[in-house]
Amino acid sequence: MFIDTHAHIYTEEFDEDRDLMIMNAFNQGVKQIFMPNIDESSIDAMLEVASKHVSCYPMMGLHPCSVKENYKEVLDMVEKYLSTQKFYGVGEIGIDLYWDKTFTDEQIEAFRRQIHLAKDLDLPFVIHSRDSLDLTISIVESLQDGHLKGIFHCFNGTPEQAKRIMDLGFFMGIGGVITYKNAGVAEVVADIPMEYLVLETDAPYLSPVPFRGKRNEPAYILKVAEKLADLKALSVDEVARKTTTNALSIFEV
Repeated sequence: MFIDTHAHIYTEEFDEDRDLMIMNAFNQGVKQIFMPNIDESSIDAMLEVASKHVSCYPMMGLHPCSVKENYKEVLDMVEKYLSTQKFYGVGEIGIDLYWDKTFTDEQIEAFRRQIHLAKDLDLPFVIHSRDSLDLTISIVESLQDGHLKGIFHCFNGTPEQAKRIMDLGFFMGIGGVITYKNAGVAEVVADIPMEYLVLETDAPYLSPVPFRGKRNEPAYILKVAEKLADLKALSVDEVARKTTTNALSIFEV
């Protein structure tokens, strides 16, 4: 059994074949899929998928790339949803300094506010940290009081950053990038204990080899597991068992 801890399967890329895609993932052993929200425009589509497919679990949050002038109003909406409906985590939240630094201060404020929301609701949170890993780690370090838990999504950091994440008691999400020859991620992940790793796809993005450049989907998590098994000298079944145990320790389903 595999768990995809991070997939945007409610986006328009799946509108033509969503049910078939989910069935295919299930047949490949992916029994649970966790869906991080993006912003106010994605909520309805995400909740519709969750209502149709009991194995697809929604999260609620504001993605850092969607933090704009109106971010406070959107965060109010996020908070209202979290207080009135069942969600399994706060996400996708964090800081992105790759695409646009215009709203850096607002991204930091939104990140901190949503961490406090997660703590108040005793929910895990999923962190986006593109070009901001040191900063996001530092913020979580400043707020960790033993009650925060979650995943650094799409981990691509250094051994030192991995150690800081482990010291926080957080997990690292490993996806298709681990299969990219020159990404440098595999070499770092090889030395991270399995107890801190979970699997993810980030579908429809970041497809693993040999699907790179094509639409990603949860069924392809098997390729990530195979690469991780090779790095760790484990069987794919053992990778599935360990990462599933980790994921279930984060998300209460």
